[in-house]
Amino acid sequence: MAALEIVKISRWTEIPWLRHGFSTRKGGVSTVYGGESLNLGWTREDDPTRVAENRMLLRKEVSDAPAMPLVTVRQVHSNRVLAVVGEEAFQGRLETPEGKAVLEGDGLITNAPGVLLAAGTADCIPVLVVDPVRKAIGAFHAGWRGTAAHIVEYGLEAMAREYGSRREDMLAAIGPGIGACCYTVGEEVREQFRSEFSYGDELFRTAAGERGQLQLRIDLWEANRRQLIDQGVPADRIAMVKECTACTFETDGRRKYFSHRADAGVTGRMLNLIGISATA
Repeated sequence: MAALEIVKISRWTEIPWLRHGFSTRKGGVSTVYGGESLNLGWTREDDPTRVAENRMLLRKEVSDAPAMPLVTVRQVHSNRVLAVVGEEAFQGRLETPEGKAVLEGDGLITNAPGVLLAAGTADCIPVLVVDPVRKAIGAFHAGWRGTAAHIVEYGLEAMAREYGSRREDMLAAIGPGIGACCYTVGEEVREQFRSEFSYGDELFRTAAGERGQLQLRIDLWEANRRQLIDQGVPADRIAMVKECTACTFETDGRRKYFSHRADAGVTGRMLNLIGISATA
């Protein structure tokens, strides 16, 4: 089995109590999706016992020892943000015996040490947020619907309400997701963003497709960056991985990330983790 490849934000590694990472395909024990893959989603093509082992491998790689409990949600492309209480996570009340999510929404926040929050993706944009002053964190899943529904803005508001977090203190990271280079959408998506954001038109561009036809494409990285800035997070405190899940390849020619679009819907899932050390 190849070693896991986890993408991290260099600036964040300097925060001693913070644990974080964006997973890739590399490593793991799944034999589908190209073999020896780190599929972290409960997909119908994969063996659940292998998915569970992959999740444990990732937890051990990112967290303290012993591995910190993992909290996920059943993602529904909403702006619903849930606050996680440590006791519930430690007692296993936030997942089924098999390890599947109980909660439904698209954002998680907590100030509880010893817990890993996760956003699952396979093209959608993961946004991780940390308040280094009050030791609070958030993980948000932002597809185009969630982005249009202001999921990141709702997440920051929830952190301010629950933990007293100030936007000017926050650090944010926009992780791997499908880029404007590959994400073709319909006119209805542009209309939705026009109705929600004064800068909506700036997020779109047209490009020629394989057959020369014009395609409309959206930049969800920039859309989420603008939400963070509009909420008061300083631009120089926002890190962007800027790797497209659909067209970023390893040196061996394999795609670095799972991509729902590039893999025609038959693919695995990444988990994008953030947590506070149990010894913080």
